[in-house]
Amino acid sequence: MARLSTELNRYFFEEVTTTKVSLKEVLDLAGERTFGFLFVLLALPSALPIPAPGYSVPFGVVIFLLAVQLIAGRTRPWVPEGWKTRQFDLATVQKIIGAGIPWLRRLEAVARPRMTTVCTSLPGRTVIGVAIATMAVSMMLPIPLTNTLPAIGIFVTGFGLLDDDGAISLGGLVLCLCGGILTLLILLFGYEAVKAGLSLLRGGSL
Repeated sequence: MARLSTELNRYFFEEVTTTKVSLKEVLDLAGERTFGFLFVLLALPSALPIPAPGYSVPFGVVIFLLAVQLIAGRTRPWVPEGWKTRQFDLATVQKIIGAGIPWLRRLEAVARPRMTTVCTSLPGRTVIGVAIATMAVSMMLPIPLTNTLPAIGIFVTGFGLLDDDGAISLGGLVLCLCGGILTLLILLFGYEAVKAGLSLLRGGSL
């Protein structure tokens, strides 16, 4: 099976001939592969430091649904038919994929099956599912700083799940925890207060 970065580059830059891409096409690209493939692809727009308006909420909803299925023990993902018709501009998708491929290749360079119990056992998949579901909710919040770090956590955790690399998934879970703490702080103290605190911390580390 080709590497994920290679498949995404081939499909979105060589095979798609229309100006729009539907969610159904994204799901078809995943085929019968694990949930990890979809977590990586759907989290990518929000994980990158580039503008991607309109992606966090619908993709967050789909990620949440997939995470619940992972917790329930399903081995194949399912999405309501009505959601599959949602379309996205191909040029925007290509911009996101193009920016994300270098990060994918960095992970692919170190990924290998290890600590596979984290990704294959029911307890491990349940913990991953709960973490991803929580981060998906954070992605959907219309508040600054609550989207990117949770999406990065989903992206890394999902990549480990895709390659049965428990070490990468554990690293992703740490990012999910950090994303959850950041979101909680923002909900408790407000965006401006947390932003000021982060600026103060950055200034003190210089």
